[in-house]
Amino acid sequence: MKLRRTRASKRGRIEIIPMIDVMFFLLATFMLASLAMQRLDAVKINLPSGQAERMSEDQPLTMTIDQNNGIFLDHHPVRLDQVQASVRQLLKSDRNVVIAADDKAAQGAVVQAMLAAQRGGAAHFLIAVHRE
Repeated sequence: MKLRRTRASKRGRIEIIPMIDVMFFLLATFMLASLAMQRLDAVKINLPSGQAERMSEDQPLTMTIDQNNGIFLDHHPVRLDQVQASVRQLLKSDRNVVIAADDKAAQGAVVQAMLAAQRGGAAHFLIAVHRE
């Protein structure tokens, strides 16, 4: 006796519309994540060019000297006589300070800011350069 199937078999079909939706979602997620990694609040300066190794992931204290010899500690403007107290307050356990000085900043202003930061507890200075 031959039994008949009650249901006819259908071939499977791949739907592409949900896959496109998922790909657009992933694209938007990665675009937003990459924008979140950018430092958009940085002080605009022209760094000197040079070759240097990449920094580690932990962010040390950043001292920026712009072309008008203005001093910024982590993007907050300070005067030279306030640098020592501000560095002492903002310095973390690593005691590293990144110096980001503009090409046109006076060398004397950079040195005076570094000496004030050293009196505030900075042990090591890292000089920021624009990678070639």
